[in-house]
This record gives sequence, structure tokens and C-alpha cells, in this order.
Amino acid sequence: MPRGERPLDAGDGPLLRFAARLRELRHKAGSPAYRQMAERAHYSVSTLSEAAAGRRLPTLAVTLAYVCACDGDPLEWERIWRETAAETDVPEQSPVGPGQRAPYAGLAAFRTQDAEWFFGRERLVDQVLQRLREQRFVMVIGASGSGKSSLLRAGLVPALEQRTVVFTPGPRPLEECAIHIAALAGGTPGRWYEELSADPANLHRALRQTLAAEPPESEVVLVVDQFEETFTQGAAEDAAFIRALVTAARAPNSRCRVVLGVRADFYAHCTRHSDLVEVLRDAQVPVGPMSLEELRCAIVQPAVRSGLTVEGALLATLTAQAQGRPGVLPLLSHALLETWRRRRGNALTLDGFRATGGLEGALARTAETFYDGLTTAQRNVVRQVFTRLTALGEGTEDTRRRMTTTELDPTPDVRVVLDRAAAARLLLLDQDRIELAHEALIRCWPRLHQWLTQDREALRIQRRLTEATDLWESLGRDPGALYRGATLTMAHNAALSPSRREQAFLRASVEAAAIEAARGQRRTRRTRQLATLLAVLLVAAVGAVAVAVRAQEQLTRQRDTALARESSDQAVALRTTRPALAAQLSLAALRLVPGAAEQDGLMSAMSVALPNSPGRAGHTQAVSSVAFRPDGGWVATGSFDHTVRLWDLGDSLHPVPVPAVLHHPDIVTGVAFSPDGRFLATAGRDRTVRLWDVADVRRPVLVRTLAGHRDIVFSVAFSPDGRMLASGSYDHTVRLWNVADPSRARLLSALTGHRLNVKPVAFSPDGRLLASGSDDHTVRLWDVTDGRHPRPLGVLAGHRDFVDAVAISPDGRTLASGSDDRTIRLWNVADPRHPAGLKTLTGHADVVTSVAFSPDGRLLLSGSNDRTARLWDVTDPRRAHPRHVLTGHLGAVDAVAFSPDGRLLFTGSADHTAQLWQPDVAHAAALACSVRAHPTITEKQWRTYLPGVAYRPPCGHG
Repeated sequence: MPRGERPLDAGDGPLLRFAARLRELRHKAGSPAYRQMAERAHYSVSTLSEAAAGRRLPTLAVTLAYVCACDGDPLEWERIWRETAAETDVPEQSPVGPGQRAPYAGLAAFRTQDAEWFFGRERLVDQVLQRLREQRFVMVIGASGSGKSSLLRAGLVPALEQRTVVFTPGPRPLEECAIHIAALAGGTPGRWYEELSADPANLHRALRQTLAAEPPESEVVLVVDQFEETFTQGAAEDAAFIRALVTAARAPNSRCRVVLGVRADFYAHCTRHSDLVEVLRDAQVPVGPMSLEELRCAIVQPAVRSGLTVEGALLATLTAQAQGRPGVLPLLSHALLETWRRRRGNALTLDGFRATGGLEGALARTAETFYDGLTTAQRNVVRQVFTRLTALGEGTEDTRRRMTTTELDPTPDVRVVLDRAAAARLLLLDQDRIELAHEALIRCWPRLHQWLTQDREALRIQRRLTEATDLWESLGRDPGALYRGATLTMAHNAALSPSRREQAFLRASVEAAAIEAARGQRRTRRTRQLATLLAVLLVAAVGAVAVAVRAQEQLTRQRDTALARESSDQAVALRTTRPALAAQLSLAALRLVPGAAEQDGLMSAMSVALPNSPGRAGHTQAVSSVAFRPDGGWVATGSFDHTVRLWDLGDSLHPVPVPAVLHHPDIVTGVAFSPDGRFLATAGRDRTVRLWDVADVRRPVLVRTLAGHRDIVFSVAFSPDGRMLASGSYDHTVRLWNVADPSRARLLSALTGHRLNVKPVAFSPDGRLLASGSDDHTVRLWDVTDGRHPRPLGVLAGHRDFVDAVAISPDGRTLASGSDDRTIRLWNVADPRHPAGLKTLTGHADVVTSVAFSPDGRLLLSGSNDRTARLWDVTDPRRAHPRHVLTGHLGAVDAVAFSPDGRLLFTGSADHTAQLWQPDVAHAAALACSVRAHPTITEKQWRTYLPGVAYRPPCGHG
């Protein structure tokens, strides 16, 4: 039985009155235990109990968390808190004095004028300077959020003695370059744009002209930040822009040096341009995670410059959470900014940091606070603005894009949204330009992620519509630039939110199409119009009667459908923060409208993330590979953080990590258990395969390291008898290893035939057949009955891009392959010498990264860069069809697996987590009520999410 709460001290001060009201609120909520409240509020038991102790005023964030855990009214309690704070003279956020500057940049990059506040990258700045002295073309490359822009603008530029020109390419890089050259060399941007378009070498000549009167050693340094925009904004000028930069730097009499800042996942785009490949061979400076000392410097020194101190416990917590994470810097800076706003006197404290919600939570909380303060109409504007400011990834993660205010309707709501978002530091406004403060917002704000994943194809159509409208207006509304045919039909059928200018473009397209269709057919058209009019009138008359009879029924059905869909989406967003509410919401949505989307929502809401609690150890980078041990009681996850972790699934709702961690010297790309479960094989970017004895999973032992591959080892697979191991590598080969005695494992043979990287490998159930997929767009089949003398069999050709995933069904008759062409192909391999195509499955909106068959062979699970996993019914491969779409991951789904008994699904993602899922809807529903029925959804919560629907808690009133 829980211990009773200590009585309040005697007296009648504002703090005691405040605490008494909090206790009364908790009593009205049924006196839930503080441990239950902590699960809902995501603050510790001690923090919540201290809030109602009456000794000091809790922060506003803690107060509102306490109130929400007791189903109180946040708006009313914010007013109560502010009144109490005024009486006690304790502000939530320390005020900013006149002329006082925040010592941290938040989500925005440090600018050149912020150089005095930029700390921690001194060594890297020196490296870039040294490389720039040695050569004229340098690329600074790093993950999103690694601090490239700050490094260039606040670190490099102030350290340069030469003239510098800093800009980002935007949607028209050559035009942007012309604007900055005009400012440097004189003349008009229009003239320079024409000059550069006619001959990219004119950039080199313009810079020489600018320096003609200066000493010979004088030079200009062009710094192109966010160079990846050249590839993400659909620029038609990218080739000319790249040639201009390369020519300016490499000409024999060049007086120019070029520095590019590029996001790491766009490096492959750079290699598609031969001019860039040549100059970048030895010109790259990688931006990795900050060292421990650099982090300390970046955290402490800005505070010291402002006359502040950083509490030791806060410094230790921040460095522990941020060390080794390449994309964490904007989250760290934002959390520090919010902590600074909650400082106590001149000290930044751990309590202040916790009140922000932590590294990821601070950004999500800021975004949600901004969103919650808007009207319904303004929230619709937010969705339009933030999705327009995101460029959807094509084989890469989503990134931000800049736009001008002309894309948006000039309404008062738009102005309010932009101003408030800028004040919250979520957007950057520069005259008529708008952009997200940082890409971290795309990764860390669940609501934005939900918007981006709901209908990516509609968003792509929206983006193309915007570009087409811009072109139409730039050509003086030339009818030749209007939409026609299938393009116009697609734009009309998609769920778009066009601006007024885009609506004008669509109207003009429709009118132009009508005029064109009328030419030469006027008489026929008149006859058809008359017939059509009569038919429409007849249909309208009949329809009016039907509508009158069924209006109420249809309205109710439409309302229920909309509410069910919205509730399902809300449930997925709430599943990690309020799992009980999420489970019951999704179940209520399914019972209201038993549709496919609602089934998917329930399955997604019931997923369990590894780690499933803040205190548990987990991966710090992308989870690249997953595997179940054959007994189903343990799973292994491999990660970009160079580790493999083992998890106990004794309770699948509360997986427990084993303390022991298997370390690789580089990224782990593949994991596989031996059939007896005693050994684990791991593959890595270090070109090796490692064999581990995991008979005692709590004390894994490295048995042998297999070397021989000449490039990254992408995948590993054991033969069904456990005596052979296959590994696929970027050296274009598959290698077979004798692992009958893992401590003496040795190479049997190397399979050659693929022309490019070999990625997935998979054995057939009888162990005689091996399949390998490759970047050469094929899957090859091999007879490996004799591992020392394997023989090539059939070749599966049909994919139009890299093959990233391969699996063979339990009966050995069907092979599934997933590709960068966004399709899954099913093949009949009963006769491997004459394989045949069965079915092509479409539905994923991005690269298909992984596939796995269920143990009974009736289901196929696939993962994709579109951040979803999908279940397909392949009972009859020729009639295979989609069954479920699983959402909830915030990054690409890189790996999938079925448990040996088929009762669980397992996925690994670029969002640093792995997740367990229920593949059966009925089981997920039963589980929702057996383990997540408490606390029962309240009537107030029901009215919030399902207004107008009779209150019927799906798991009983409890």
C-alpha cells in the first residue's frame, strides 16, 4: 500500500494555497499514485510530489505535467501558476534585460556576427584553414545537425584574411551566385546571370576582374553552405553552377578558393558530377561528433562569456547524452537556450534542463506549445507552411527547403503563424524568405513527421505544382506552361491545399484544357453538352431524393470515419508518452470504424520500442540490422554506433537489454544467429565478419574474426545446418565460410558474377540454394551443396535499381526481393535454373530496405526508407496483396524480422530504435485491454478526441 502524503505545513501563504489546490485536483482525479502520474507526466515521482509539498513553487512545465496527469485544465492552471508566481516573485523564466543576448543559438546556425559565442570547434576550424591553404577546393561534409553551417559561418569566415562570399544555393543556384557576384563586382544580377548561363567560366573572369587592382596574393573565398540544396530543390542549373565553381577554383590563373558545406547523405549526389569527383578526391574535411572536451567547451564557454555558471550535474548530463551523436548539436543548443530561459539567478541548472523535456523533448515541447497556442484555422496554416518547407527525400532523409512568402496567401492567419513560429525559433524569416530553423525539427517533432508520412505522394504533387506555378508566372502566365492531360488530372485528384496563386494556375489549366478540347468539335460539343445537361439534371433530381433520405446516415458515417482516422493518428503519436490512452484511442477508433487504416493504427499504437524507458541503455545511432535467436527469447540489434546489443524478450512488452555490449571497430551492417542459437555472426564496415559465442548471452565471447573481403561486408547468413556462413560484400563477391567449428572457421570459396556491390544473402530452407542481391539490379541463385565448389544457377532480372533485400519462403519455392526502385518482386524459384516472376508489389514511397517471410510463409514483412513497415498476404504469391501498414518510426526502417513462432515482428530504424509489433489485429486488441487499460480513458478525454460520439470506453469503465 503506498505511503500517505505528508501533511502541509500550517499557514496560509501563496505557496501553501497553491500546493493545497494541486492536492485537491489529485483527490478529484481519484488520488492516483505518484508512480502512475509519473508514467503519464514523464517527470519523476519525487519531482511531482515536491510540486505539491508547498515548500517552493514548481516550474510551469512541471505544474502543467502534474495537472494533465490528473486530467485538469491546463489553461486554468497556467493562470493560477502565473498569479502565484506574481505573489511569490518567482518567474518561470529569467527575464532578458535590455541589450542582453542569449548565449546559445538554439536551432539556428551561428552566424558570422556570432563568432565570439562559437566554441568547441577550434581544432576543426584549423583543419579546414590548413586544407584551404593547400588546395583551392574543399568540401566540409557531415551529418545533418553536426554543425557544418556554424563551423563555416562563425568559425571559418572570421578566421579568413581574404574576402569572402557566403551563400546557400537555393532553388536556383546560378541566380543566387549571380546576385552575390553583382554585390562584389558591381553590375546587375540579371547581367551576371546571363553571363554565367552563357559560359560558367565567367565566374572565374568576374572574380579576377574584381581583384585586378589588388595585390597578386589577394583572393576571394566562395563559401557555399548547404550545398545539398543544389540537388534537393529540383534545380535545372546545377550542372552549370558546379562547372562555374570548379572552373573558378581550378583555372591556371585562379584567384579564388571554394569551400562547400555538404550533408553526408548527399555525398553520392556529388559523385554523379565528374567535375566534382575530380576536385574532391583529397579535399574532404569530415565533421564528426564533438569530443567530450569540445562539448564541455561548447556548453560552458558561452555561459561564462555571459557571466553565468553551468551546474556540474547539468554539464555531466548533457555531455553524457550528447557524446558520440553526430546530429545532436542543434538539439543540444536548443535545450541549452530553453534551459537558459529557465535559469535560476546566474546559474543554468539540471532542474531547468529537465523542465524543458530533455534534448529531443525540448524541441518537441517548444513546437507543441507553439501549435497549441493557435486557433484551428491557424493550425491548418501551420501544416501547409511546415510541409512546404520540407523537401521529401529520394533515397535520403527528408531535408528542409527555403521558400518565399509568395507561396503563401497573404492572410492575417499566415502572418500570425510566421511571426509566432519565428518568435519560437522554429522558423527563420529573412525579408521574403522562409525556412525551418533546422532539419532537427523534421526528426524530432512527431506532429510534423505525421504530416509528412500521411500522404507523401500528395506532398510531392504539391511541390511540383508550386514549381509549375512559379514557372508560369515567371513566363508572364504563358498558356504553354499550364498543366495538361494526366498531370492536370493527378493534381486535381490529390489531396492538396493550394495557395491562391496555385488555384489560379489550376483554374487556368482547366480553362486552357477546355478551350483546346473545344477546337474543331464545337457542334459535337453542343450536342454532347445538351445531353450531358439533361443527364445531370436527371441524376440531380434522382440524387436529391436519395440524399434527402440518407443525409443523416451519410453525415454520421462521414463524421465517424474522420474521427476514427484522426484518433488512430493521435494514438500513434501518443504511444510512447501515454501508452494507455494511445491503446484505448486506437481500439475505440477501430470499433467506431472497423477499417484497414484503423487496424493499422491499433497495431502501430501497440508497438514497443527498444529501449522502452528513458533509463534503459540503447543505441545512439541507426539500428541497421535485427535478428531473433531461434528460441525466440532473445533478439540482437546491430547499429551504426559500432555495437551489437542483446535483448531479453521474456516479457515482450518490457524487453530488457543485456549489460554486455558487443563492440565492432566500425558500423555494424548485419547480424545473424546460428540455427542452434549458440553463435552470433556480425558484419561490419571494417570489412570483417565476427563470430561470437552467445551461449551465455550475458557474457558473450568473441570466437573468431573472419578477414578476406576487400570492402564493406553488408550481410551475413547461416546455412540451416549451421555448418556454413555466407557473407555479401561491396567487393562484388559472396564468400562462403566453413563454421562447423567457429573457433577454426575458414574460407571455403568466393562467388563472383555480380558486377557491383553485393548486399543481401539468403539460404533456402534445405541449405542447397543461396540467393544474393546486388547493386547491379539482379538477384543471383547459386547451388552451394558443395561449399568448396559452388555453381551459378539462375539470374533474376527485372528490378530497375539496386537490390537491397532478399528472402526465401519456408517452403523454398518463393523468393522476395526489395529494391531502390520502391518495389518488391516475388519469384518462383522451385526450379532455380529457370526462375520466373510471379508478382510485383507496390506501395512503399521510398527504397525497400528489407524483407522477411513469416514462419508459415503466408505473410511477408517489408521495411522502407519511407519510415513504414508493411505486411503483405502472400498465401498465393500470384495474388499477393497488402494487409497492414505499420507507422511510428521517425526514420527509415532499415531491418525487419519475424519471431520464430510468428507472433512478433521486429524492426530496426534510422531513428536509433528497434520496435516489436503484434502482427495479428485480434491479439493486439486483446493485449490493449489486458495490459494498457489503466487508467481508463476518461469522459473528458473521450470528448476531446471523439466529440459527438457516445462515451463507450473500449476496455470498460474500470
